[in-house]
Amino acid sequence: MTETTQIHATSPGDGAKSRSPEFRLAANALRGLRQDLFHDAFAYRPLPRMRMDGPLTRWLSGGPREYAAWTPHAVISAASLIALAIATIDDGFALLLGLLAAIPILLTMVRPVGAFWLSMAATPLALPFGDPWGDWPWLPGSFACHLTVLTIVALRTRPRTAAWMWALTAAYGGVAETLFGTGRYYSTNTAPMLVFSAQLLLCVSVWHIRREAKQEVTAQQTVTEHERSRRTLLEERTTIARELHDVVAHHMSVVAIQAEAAPYRVENPPPELERAFVTIRENAVAALTELRRVLGVVRAEDYEAPDAPQPTLADLDALLANVRDAGLSVDKTVTGAVRELPQGVELSAYRIVQEALSNTLRHAPGASARVEIGYVLGGLGLRIVNGPLPELSLVKPSPGAGHGITGMRERVSMLNGEMTAGPAEDGGYEVTVFLPVPALSEGDA
Repeated sequence: MTETTQIHATSPGDGAKSRSPEFRLAANALRGLRQDLFHDAFAYRPLPRMRMDGPLTRWLSGGPREYAAWTPHAVISAASLIALAIATIDDGFALLLGLLAAIPILLTMVRPVGAFWLSMAATPLALPFGDPWGDWPWLPGSFACHLTVLTIVALRTRPRTAAWMWALTAAYGGVAETLFGTGRYYSTNTAPMLVFSAQLLLCVSVWHIRREAKQEVTAQQTVTEHERSRRTLLEERTTIARELHDVVAHHMSVVAIQAEAAPYRVENPPPELERAFVTIRENAVAALTELRRVLGVVRAEDYEAPDAPQPTLADLDALLANVRDAGLSVDKTVTGAVRELPQGVELSAYRIVQEALSNTLRHAPGASARVEIGYVLGGLGLRIVNGPLPELSLVKPSPGAGHGITGMRERVSMLNGEMTAGPAEDGGYEVTVFLPVPALSEGDA
């Protein structure tokens, strides 16, 4: 009977997956330490000026307001002078000790993380020049300097960085007392440093957390207000759509049904009358279709328009035939080389001609009209002119609110075009439009 030895090959990735949670926690902690205190430690991060929207500063103006914006810089400079004064109490190398205490504090205004490392380095450098039987391992100036630097850097960074700085400070104090404090008569100040710094950093961390919570609440309130406004707007649009549907759609449906049934109510109707009723019904059905499409846009914010093709200038003859059936005598003139234009230009040109002819039917019934289309090098020109209102017109003009002209101007403005509208010399009305069309480059062609 033989024994079989099985060898299982594991990929390099399997070892990483089988690592313990403690190992992953330590790896993440070291990664955070490297990111907070080692990566770009001496990067240039200037201290910004103070915002002037506080309860007191908002009342300032002119020179006082300008000077008050530099308050954080003035406070840090004053703290550096205080640390310098504390360090220069010792005799001997007072100037050197003062510089080692003041420079790290001033550096927090431009390179905060670098200022922490400079303060850590300046602390042991100052020890040979201070009182050998004084406080250990922080001289008085170094003590004030390091507390100030920890507080300022914590204010300018985040709570995790403050925790790492406190841990490194504790590690330095423990190593200094263990390795270099044996056999000396000294008073250690590591414990006071850790207690005072922990209290200061805790206050700063609470301030950070409170400020972030306030920002999150403000952002949430803004989002809630925005959603409330959108919901109110959608409800208003739904109400408008419902009213339009109940009023306009009902009457248009009645018009379409009556136009379809009218020829059967007349004995031997003439062909012209039958054709007129057919035109009325087709226009009513088209208006209902367009109304339903617009109401769909108004009802739902995420409404998707149907994929039906939009009208272009190629459909203009059908539009002119439609208005001729309605009793308007209209001619069309085209100049220039007819070519395909961008969809937006084609649609806007069609709608402008449609609205201008509708205005003619509404305001000058019985008058003749003329549509001129000019294809030029830089774009498309339109000119719609109608004659004056006939004196013996059987149909009275219907007044409007002027939204038609406004809509045409908006379409022209969206395409960066030009438009003029006003009375013509013969007493009619004239609408002139130019829609620019950018020339295609050889690569686009």
